[in-house]
Amino acid sequence: MLTLGRSDRVDLPKLGLTDIHAKIDTGAYNCSLHCSRVEVIDGNLEFVLLDEEHPEFTGKKYVFKKFKQREIKNSFGEAELRYVIKTTIRIYHHLIRAEFSLSNRGNLKFPVLLGRKILRDRFLIDVTKNDLSYQHKTQGT
Repeated sequence: MLTLGRSDRVDLPKLGLTDIHAKIDTGAYNCSLHCSRVEVIDGNLEFVLLDEEHPEFTGKKYVFKKFKQREIKNSFGEAELRYVIKTTIRIYHHLIRAEFSLSNRGNLKFPVLLGRKILRDRFLIDVTKNDLSYQHKTQGT
């Protein structure tokens, strides 16, 4: 089993994001992705990844025909109704299809949060480490 630290850099290839900072959060069940301008138009979910403050912000609008709306507890334990999409994430050499709730994480350090649902039975977590999969990728091992 591969090991992750308390944070890492991951790729979301279908969304055009590479080496994006992610917080590994075993206290959270779901994954979350920082988005802005989230709205449903003509039955399609439209959103912009990140926000103007983020260095990788492009302003590109993404449109998903398939999405869900689900009640998810935030970090304060309060239930929020959020949109959820499925996309692919690359961690180490693994491509994993996963659900991400869309939320405004602009006031948080990490634009991506990885919860237990994606981590379970795939990765061990060593909270004394950081960027283990990113180091593996950049060293070409």
